[in-house]
Amino acid sequence: MNPQAPIEQLVDEVYESATPAMKNQMLAQLVGQVYETAPNTERKRLVEHLMKPLGILSLAAVANGIFVKIRFKGGWSDVPARMDDAQGVPGVQVSDVIDLANFAQQVSSDAIGGLAHMLASSPVMTSSVAAALLVKIVLRRR
Repeated sequence: MNPQAPIEQLVDEVYESATPAMKNQMLAQLVGQVYETAPNTERKRLVEHLMKPLGILSLAAVANGIFVKIRFKGGWSDVPARMDDAQGVPGVQVSDVIDLANFAQQVSSDAIGGLAHMLASSPVMTSSVAAALLVKIVLRRR
């Protein structure tokens, strides 16, 4: 690794040399950073996207069931979960979103890919370094 390299290049080099399990963990960590810096509306979209491929039992297994509570508040239909009472999704910590991202990757190989496309199309998220790195890595690995 070049000690004078920009952080994006260093992340690229570390990501490329990582094992598949470590790559998934790195992507989940980036998702957590995106969540941490995102405005509430983008947090809501991010969590809803990651919840989509997961059933109730899967959601119950993640982060002490906090996401199943959100799903139940949205009803049983395919309508996105109601998170309007969730100013920044209260009770949902960055570590919970990282766990959700890890679990979603296990269920759907496209969970993070779809999230990257969603972030790339969001004018609000264009200034997020973590979102830019996530999008760059995901688009390159396709």
